[in-house]
Amino acid sequence: MLIRYFAAAAAAAGRTEEHLDPSTLDSLTLSAVLARLGENHPPAEPGPGQLRRTPSLERVLSRSTFLVNEVSERELTRRLAADDVVDVLPPFAGG
Repeated sequence: MLIRYFAAAAAAAGRTEEHLDPSTLDSLTLSAVLARLGENHPPAEPGPGQLRRTPSLERVLSRSTFLVNEVSERELTRRLAADDVVDVLPPFAGG
């Protein structure tokens, strides 16, 4: 399964895309995929005297919208297939 990250999600994940092995999931739902992504990318702890610069991926995911195979998906119980593409779209600023 291909996961593509945009904007703040890419910053939080430290990459623009990754492949997720569906066989490592307890279930093939969107919520299970999101939970695994949050586990795979824990927030980086800042060093001494540093501030955290980006929110954790888990936090970004909680505010994001998602596309599955380029179609908007709001239902977290949606079943996914191994060859699906999931796009993570965080809130965008601007007008």
